[in-house]
Amino acid sequence: MGRLKWSAAAIVACLQLTPPLAADDALHPIPPGELRSGREFVSPATQAEQDDLSVNPGMLWVEQGSKLWHEASGSEARSCASCHGEPASLRGVAARYPLFDAALGRLLNLEARIQHCRTAHQKGTALDYESQELLALTALVAFQSRGMPLAVAIPPEARSAFAAGQALYYARQGQLDLSCAQCHEDNWGKRLRAERISQGHPNGFPTYRFEWQGIGSLHRRLRACFQGVRAEPFPSGSPEFVALELYLVWRARGLAIETPALRR
Repeated sequence: MGRLKWSAAAIVACLQLTPPLAADDALHPIPPGELRSGREFVSPATQAEQDDLSVNPGMLWVEQGSKLWHEASGSEARSCASCHGEPASLRGVAARYPLFDAALGRLLNLEARIQHCRTAHQKGTALDYESQELLALTALVAFQSRGMPLAVAIPPEARSAFAAGQALYYARQGQLDLSCAQCHEDNWGKRLRAERISQGHPNGFPTYRFEWQGIGSLHRRLRACFQGVRAEPFPSGSPEFVALELYLVWRARGLAIETPALRR
């Protein structure tokens, strides 16, 4: 099978030829009883460090996010707390993202929602996607839903994005001619050098990775996967990666949010 180089134009063309796929009609790739979080593929010591919030290094970003939450920003001189109160008021919110915003007419992930609040309500400047500030705020919001199951919905308005994300997940990429599914469905649990291949679920992001020596977004990890198969990655925050994120969260439905998770 030849290599596929997916672009926004290619995905749109695919969707014009193929009716949008309803998530309820899609065969779940991994039966719910066999879903395994990425924490099951790391050492017991790493699991213990993740669970102990007093030593989990990702909590440094959650703490930074709490400070930013209460800081006034933008020309409106408003903080996140001005509208939402304490961060705990957002418990359960992260479990529902990405979601389709009817007013904006597009799919938003959690980072995009925070950015929209910042620019539209605080009248501030947008933060860079992988900036420490956006990572900290995203980690703070996701942390409020720690322990809750992912429960993303696929309304009719989001089905085209869902189909695009699913198509991208199964498309062979790059010079190595590999798809996401070939690693995370066909070979999960097997060894890749010193590591075991996980099922590729996004329930711990933003995640602290030891190789990064810091916290990073799901899109940073996706870019690394694309680069690993020698394919040109999409930009972080791109519609293509947000669509792929929607599909990934859907296929992980029921897994508990672990933010900030620890991974190798």
